[in-house]
Amino acid sequence: MINKKVANAQEALADVKDNQTIMLGGFGLCGIPENSIAELVRKNTTGLTCISNNAGVDDFGLGLLLQKRQIKKMISSYVGENAEFERQMLSGELDVELTPQGTLAEKCRAAQAGIPAFFTPAGFGTEVAEGKETREFNGKMYVMEEAYKADFAIVKAWKGDEAGNLIFKGTARNFNACMAGAGKITIAEVEELVPVGSLDPNQIHIPGIYVKRIFQGENYEKRIEQRTVRQK
Repeated sequence: MINKKVANAQEALADVKDNQTIMLGGFGLCGIPENSIAELVRKNTTGLTCISNNAGVDDFGLGLLLQKRQIKKMISSYVGENAEFERQMLSGELDVELTPQGTLAEKCRAAQAGIPAFFTPAGFGTEVAEGKETREFNGKMYVMEEAYKADFAIVKAWKGDEAGNLIFKGTARNFNACMAGAGKITIAEVEELVPVGSLDPNQIHIPGIYVKRIFQGENYEKRIEQRTVRQK
């Protein structure tokens, strides 16, 4: 069995170049590839097109890349927690493609499955459908959406083995699961990296065939995007 383990984020992302398209898993700040984002910041990789459900917050997640103007285009669904994102979008510094959340997820899953396009009712009759093929099925109108084409998909899992098999924990399964295998090269960072055979096959969410490189991350902050507590 192929050993896909690499030493760290620096080795895993060594061939990521300027002006490439990268998918990044996570939802809000839950299950984001923190180590990989930090490495992109360190590398000062620029001109990136990032596909992610959201854009992090001002000082964490993809917000770190936005601070350094490393992202050229953002393809996402929800961006309401990032003031710097808003500023760059409104000033025209950042190209933004807002996509319905379910459509974004399916465009990732279609790429993962090798499906070039699909039809969805979401967005018909709105700006989302402009310039796209539409078709009627059973009396209802649908919009054709093409699968994403990404150079890299970077995901974060709870556990993984050296063959690339991944297990996600709780809500961190989110976009990580449909992005794994949806790029030409998938890089996985995990909280715990174990030898092949250590994981229960019945618990594996993503088989290693989808993953090209895997490494054990460190110093995860796991921030909460909005902490809400009950008043006493």
